[in-house]
Amino acid sequence: MNPPAATVALPSLPGESALSAPEADKALLQPLYALIAEQPFFKGLKAAHLQLLTDSAFERRFEKGQMIFNEGSPANRFFVILEGKVALESEVKERGTLIIQTLGPGDDLGWSWLFPPYSLHFSARAVEPTRTIFFFGIRLREQCAQDHELGYQLMTRIAEVTTRCIRSMQQRLMECTDPDKLQQ
Repeated sequence: MNPPAATVALPSLPGESALSAPEADKALLQPLYALIAEQPFFKGLKAAHLQLLTDSAFERRFEKGQMIFNEGSPANRFFVILEGKVALESEVKERGTLIIQTLGPGDDLGWSWLFPPYSLHFSARAVEPTRTIFFFGIRLREQCAQDHELGYQLMTRIAEVTTRCIRSMQQRLMECTDPDKLQQ
């Protein structure tokens, strides 16, 4: 016969009963699970996949002007923006920093974690105070290798994001290109 699982009584508010440590852990994760499930990027995922995402995530905040990641850095994470705005930037010789796209609530950021060589193609800077969900990309990549349905679901969603990003880059290049050079 197995010994009973140890429970640790955690503090509770007046009128509430104390929770065991495992119950408290699960209760603390539920708001994050709900936040993830509400995001357009994850709509339609199975509950088990949402739980895998929750197990690899936490909330993260960035102040106005704070770098979220830098171009060329290892792509080992990604984010979903809950509040605020983020500029995707690239350094262009003789022009300085070029804003490629500005992202806001519901947008995801940092899709390179899923594709070799796993390096970030742009820099990202918070344009205003920004609240995000941070996901451990390496852990999710491993889970995608084990659960091909999860991998397919995330790959499909990221392909859509990549397509939108390419369209945005094309538009930005047209805006930044000298019209005289286009006629040559």
